[in-house]
Amino acid sequence: MWRARSRTGLLLRSWAGLLALALAATAIAAEPDYPLLGRPAPDFALHASAGDNVRLSEHRGEVVVLSFWSSRCTPCRSQLALLNRSLQTYRSAGLQVYGVGVDDVPLQAREFAHSVGVGFSMLLDPDKTVSRDYQVDNLPMTVLIDRGGIIRHVLRDYSAANEALYLQELRALLNE
Repeated sequence: MWRARSRTGLLLRSWAGLLALALAATAIAAEPDYPLLGRPAPDFALHASAGDNVRLSEHRGEVVVLSFWSSRCTPCRSQLALLNRSLQTYRSAGLQVYGVGVDDVPLQAREFAHSVGVGFSMLLDPDKTVSRDYQVDNLPMTVLIDRGGIIRHVLRDYSAANEALYLQELRALLNE
């Protein structure tokens, strides 16, 4: 009886592992169609919802994560929480995280930014200039930029299934 349960458990874990790999492979396979992949990240200067302005080029030598969000995006809140946890874990390794809000109404974006309670700057892009430069086509969209300022990975959606992929790609960049 115990062996039958053990085999069933092993089969279920194997199946779950294969499913996770398939989902990760799908996410990786979708990434190459992003035209800026492997190219220098477009520089920008944006106002933060609280604090100073931020210029991307001032963060050369650090791994930078940009998360494009909107107050109307339900998964954005969960994704920003994940990014906050990763910043707390990897800040000392040279990680910098910014949220880039694309709301049309700056007041609405500011209220959302204050409500999520993250430890990184929430930037405002109401004219969508930076969003157009980064060719944002889905929210949330996460862009990982290496220490040399090159866009290395893009995740065009957020789900629990792609959290592991994000952390894997992030760790690889931090270890370079």
